[in-house]
Amino acid sequence: MKKMCKQFAIAAILTALPAVCSAGTYVVPTTTLAAQTSNNTSAANTFVSQSNGNLGAGNISKDDIHTLLYPEATTKIYAHLMLWFGQNNHMNVGYSSTDPAQVKRQVTDMISRGITGVIIDWYGPGNSIDQAAQLVMAEAENHPGFTFAIMVDQGAIEWDSCQGCTPQQALIAQLQYVEQTYFPSPAYMMIEGKPMVTNFNIDFSYSIDWNAAAAALSTQPAFLFQNNNGFTHTLSDGSYSWVMPTTTDYGMSYLTSFYDTGMTFPSEQTVGATYKGFNDTLASWGSDRIMSQQCGQTWLQTFSEINGLYNAAKPLHDVQLVTWNDYEEGTEIESGISNCFTVAASASSGTLQWTITGSESTIDSYRVYISTDGQDLMQLAELAPGLHSLNLCSYPIPAGTYQLFVQSIGKPTMANYMTGPISYSPACNGGGTNPVTFNASPAALTLASGQSATLIVTATPQSGAFNNAITLSCAGLPSSLSCSFSPVTITPGASSATSTLIITAAPVVGMQFPRSQNPLFATLLLPFGIAGFVSIASFNRGLRRRRLLGRLALLCAIGISMAAVSCGGVGSATHTAPAPSTYSITVAGSSTPVQLSTTVTVTIQ
Repeated sequence: MKKMCKQFAIAAILTALPAVCSAGTYVVPTTTLAAQTSNNTSAANTFVSQSNGNLGAGNISKDDIHTLLYPEATTKIYAHLMLWFGQNNHMNVGYSSTDPAQVKRQVTDMISRGITGVIIDWYGPGNSIDQAAQLVMAEAENHPGFTFAIMVDQGAIEWDSCQGCTPQQALIAQLQYVEQTYFPSPAYMMIEGKPMVTNFNIDFSYSIDWNAAAAALSTQPAFLFQNNNGFTHTLSDGSYSWVMPTTTDYGMSYLTSFYDTGMTFPSEQTVGATYKGFNDTLASWGSDRIMSQQCGQTWLQTFSEINGLYNAAKPLHDVQLVTWNDYEEGTEIESGISNCFTVAASASSGTLQWTITGSESTIDSYRVYISTDGQDLMQLAELAPGLHSLNLCSYPIPAGTYQLFVQSIGKPTMANYMTGPISYSPACNGGGTNPVTFNASPAALTLASGQSATLIVTATPQSGAFNNAITLSCAGLPSSLSCSFSPVTITPGASSATSTLIITAAPVVGMQFPRSQNPLFATLLLPFGIAGFVSIASFNRGLRRRRLLGRLALLCAIGISMAAVSCGGVGSATHTAPAPSTYSITVAGSSTPVQLSTTVTVTIQ
């Protein structure tokens, strides 16, 4: 058994240490082709593109929607949610709104895009939409910070089941139901401590005494109304804007007027609107109202309208996305937004280049992947719009046969597009060289215990821009030294990037112990030595041989884990200092295509 333990320990160390201490093969997959091209939205996998402009389920940008707003925006972004799908009087989009699994997918998808909560288009109590709304409430409660609110649709009064009720009585009954059913939820949306309630077109269809409606409630809500006159409405706590499909300027004049009006009511809530377009030609109630999506430009325009009027010093507090999933009126963004973009690529003489169709204003970046099997991918580079080629010879790609892919990453919620595989066999001199020089200055320093020294780490691109982030770390540190970087990640771009490295020698505390000349051996020896005495003592007390051998196997595992830890890392700030000595510290820079390193000599006096 001792022989088995010895063989096990040696084999495990030989197996484990390379995984910890070396980068392995050049292509280390970080994703898959399937993950980068399959449906990553809550739209049904079976949903296909429609003639009204709705994009079929596919792979879209999950960049935070907040990035489309002005810098440092703290705006809360809400999605307007329809819960009538699965009923036979609405379009079949491949899912049911009363499916808890679908509700979970939708909330998870929204959060992944930076959405803060949902405003539910509600049609009264006791129907499937109410059932689905309660599922949304339950799911929202599972995600702290994600909220929901009820919008009472005018259809709730039109189709209310209250026999003989007037519109006023129906609305009061519905508000009382909302108060009892939804207000108590910890996820319910609040405005200055009051639960928010809004409505859709009720005043356009009925004559309502809102004071009487509010008086019938035990909890006073924050009432939000709609459009410019919503700010001056009875009991108004604010107003929201909407998509205006019959306008000829994509609703921009309407939005400008709404925001200008809202600014004159600073104590009230202004809820802005963003949308991709409008097309109700597939709706059973449609009247052929069409606002073009302009290949994603309408979506971007509605954000630009906000950015031209608001900023961090004069913020817009809330935005409603029109809509999350109104497939029938062509405003849904659940499946994403088409930007009419395509990418085609080829590789020749060590250069990867690609051509595009469509506007790069809808693109966030291009990502280049490399693969050995066409399925498992490693990101090689990420480039800004306007760059359409990559010098492959600037990467140390070993000889072999590879496949390359170029992916366009859309602006938030817009479609991503991936090229087909491009065959590539490196033919560069020497198989490629590092695209970045990497050094630390000064390269040698002397410290007394308890002192720190500052170095500058510099990464400089050698051929064109290097736009990948480089993460910095120290390796080979003894316990008497620690290091820290500011910043810990640098991106050279077209010029050099630097980071400040501080190396600190720990102060002397307690006794000093002799320094081992073989750190790995010492690391393994310590637990085996101490535990060995325990094992011998146990054996002398008559423990059974099997128990002893079991302990030996455990000690092998402990030794292996400590050997892995000894490969590198940052030491503690306060440890017993060894005898004066000199160490060779490796400063490492880790990036997707390259592994960089330089050496600093540190002498502790």
